[in-house]
Amino acid sequence: MQLTYDPRHNIAYLRFHQKTTEVETIRISNELNVDLAPDGTLYGVELLNANEQLRAGDAGALVVINEALGQRQEIPLAK
Repeated sequence: MQLTYDPRHNIAYLRFHQKTTEVETIRISNELNVDLAPDGTLYGVELLNANEQLRAGDAGALVVINEALGQRQEIPLAK
């Protein structure tokens, strides 16, 4: 899984799988698109106006939590 952010266009993309087939981009809202393969595999989630969405909680940091190990890591997002 990979999270990328482009501050020039204010877009973030959470990729679950490398695109190896044609995907359909489904517009969920003005700020959210989802890429799905014909078999229903989720390839990625695109956040438009990403600054507002990503900074809305957790003090502007990406929080990664490993529930099994009880570990928490915070990664500050670019300003």
